[in-house]
Formats: sequence, C-alpha cells, structure tokens
Amino acid sequence: MQQSIEHIVSDPNIAFGKPRIAGTRFSVKDVVAHHFYNRIPLETIAVKWKLPLAGVYAAIAYYYDHREEIDKSFAEDDEYIRKMKMSARSILDDPQPIAQPDANRD
Repeated sequence: MQQSIEHIVSDPNIAFGKPRIAGTRFSVKDVVAHHFYNRIPLETIAVKWKLPLAGVYAAIAYYYDHREEIDKSFAEDDEYIRKMKMSARSILDDPQPIAQPDANRD
C-alpha cells in the first residue's frame, strides 16, 4: 500500500488557496492558532477535528518553514479586526445614559 507523503496542499478553489491539510479544509493557520494560541495539544486537534495526525504535524512543520509569512497573516487579521471594531462600534462598547422622563412633565 502506497501512501502520499504530501500532507499540505494548496488549491485556489479550496479555502481561498490557503495551505491546508490534504483532504480537508483545515488550514495550516487553523492548526497554528489552535495549538499555539489556544494551547490545544496536536493529538487533541487531530482527534477533535478528525484530522490525520501526520497532517497536523506537517502543518506545524509547514508553519516553521513559512513562519514569517504566516505570522504576518495573523498580524494582518488582528489589524483588520481592530479597524472593524473602530469603524463599527457597538452600543455596548460606549453605552449612552438612558434618558430619564421629565419629572415636571404632566
């Protein structure tokens, strides 16, 4: 039985062309975020999302080979979110006092 050793693939028609685990829509960036930011062990990521363990480890290897590019993508995402929050502020962020009825009004 021959198995593919190509665990990370990219296709412009799938997941916006982001590098992902072969046979899934789970991106390298998803693995990195879950592992490094959410502190989820790699084995847990594989089990929870039904991913091949070799693919999950390959995603981390891919990250280290392309670290600057992927870290830049995270920074761009953070900046986009910051700008969106500033341009579309929620009423919950800066609540205005509720107008009280005029006591002298009959």
